[in-house]
Amino acid sequence: MATPVQIDRILRDSLGFRMGPFELIDLVGLDVTQAVMESVYRQFYQDPRYTPSWLVAPRLAAGLLGRKSGQGFYRYLDGQAQLEAEPAPAPLAIARPFWLDSRDAGVRRQVAAVLAVAGAELEEGDQPSAQAICLVTPLGEDASNLIARQGLPVARSLALETLAGFDSRRVLMRQPGLDAGVLAQARQALGADGVPVEVIDDSPGFVAQRVLACIVNLGCEIAQRRIASPAVLDRAVQLALGYPHGPLGFGAARIAQILHALHEQYQEPRYRVSPWLRRRVQLGLPLTTPERQEQSA
Repeated sequence: MATPVQIDRILRDSLGFRMGPFELIDLVGLDVTQAVMESVYRQFYQDPRYTPSWLVAPRLAAGLLGRKSGQGFYRYLDGQAQLEAEPAPAPLAIARPFWLDSRDAGVRRQVAAVLAVAGAELEEGDQPSAQAICLVTPLGEDASNLIARQGLPVARSLALETLAGFDSRRVLMRQPGLDAGVLAQARQALGADGVPVEVIDDSPGFVAQRVLACIVNLGCEIAQRRIASPAVLDRAVQLALGYPHGPLGFGAARIAQILHALHEQYQEPRYRVSPWLRRRVQLGLPLTTPERQEQSA
């Protein structure tokens, strides 16, 4: 789907995290991280949501511990990660118009403004023209699923992430049948204003959606178990973990939609929706709503 470097860049730039997960693992050390993962998994009686990644054991056996060993998900020299410069796309004339499946006015304005910098047109019709590059905007789904359901031309269709931040990094998700020339034009056009464009392979929920939805769902579970109140939980996560926002400050309906789609495509219990989240979606309440209301005078 994406490399560790890509995932870290997306979560830093699109969601505002101070470090990506692979940077953090390298900083802490994979040996320490693995022990914590296994401990949490055991303490929650093998709850699938806490299953350690299969990547950890072979990397640990190979001694790829991170900064302390000089090699982890990144290579280190004198304690500094050795990063390759992001490849810049070759200049390319934009020969096709674009079509966007989203009817959200704010999203359309953002996309149209970026395309205008590249001299590209955003079509307004309900269906794309025969030449248009089709941009779909899935929530929790992969590009292939949404493209097939909408009956769009496979060779000219790819997905654009619109849930996460659009101003510091943009993410395109290609599917196996996408024409390479179409991808090159889409990348050129959507980065015409200088904002980096990340291209990842097809997978449900992009990167940011999946990570964000799982964090919010876990926060809801913590509130459901009364380990912490919503207000305390949000504040603690921001202060102790450096998160840009508390997990319960996001819109419940979109998070639930992402989780339902992930569960539908993966059939894995790790994506089951917390009762706390489900109830607040059903009642139209924010996730910060406590379990019991104070008695009115």
